[in-house]
Amino acid sequence: MKVGLLFGSFNPIHIGHLIVANFMATNTDLDAVWLVVSPQNPFKPSNTLLHEFDRLHMVSLAIGDNPRLRVSNIEFSMPRPSYTIDTLTYLQERYPSYEFVLIMGEDNLPLFPKWKNADRILEYHRVYVYPRSGSITTELPVMPNMRFVKAPVLDISATFIRKCIKEEKSIQYIVPDAVAEYIKVHKLYQ
Repeated sequence: MKVGLLFGSFNPIHIGHLIVANFMATNTDLDAVWLVVSPQNPFKPSNTLLHEFDRLHMVSLAIGDNPRLRVSNIEFSMPRPSYTIDTLTYLQERYPSYEFVLIMGEDNLPLFPKWKNADRILEYHRVYVYPRSGSITTELPVMPNMRFVKAPVLDISATFIRKCIKEEKSIQYIVPDAVAEYIKVHKLYQ
């Protein structure tokens, strides 16, 4: 089985995440995409993050019954901050018959060489890169295990969504209805 891994804080998950995940699951050679909720990204401050179980639940609500998408809390029991190479290594040991592919936005390419063991990621795993609005073409050479996928480009960010919520503006159609309801009922991001 060939599984794409879309890592993220998902703070909150929005339609941009879902469109990329579903596109990768249905328009590439991947059998499924797992949305891996990261408790703490080494490059982002954790003080703005909602509790990981709230974020995990919202991802579960968002993907619903889509058989090609799955939410994963694999990093919840791992040391923090989470490093992609460690998660990939753990998953490969746990599921030896699976091939894991890293899915990442083009905006992450400039920082990719600074990732822990980035060279090992490319040596042992494929990386599917999708375009991001406003991404600056990087100086990185095309790498053997890196594939650029022409997925839809949406200019939506979780930061924008959190700002809308604080300002009591509508987030309808930007997040799935079930996620919007969960945020409203639990008074999140206010």
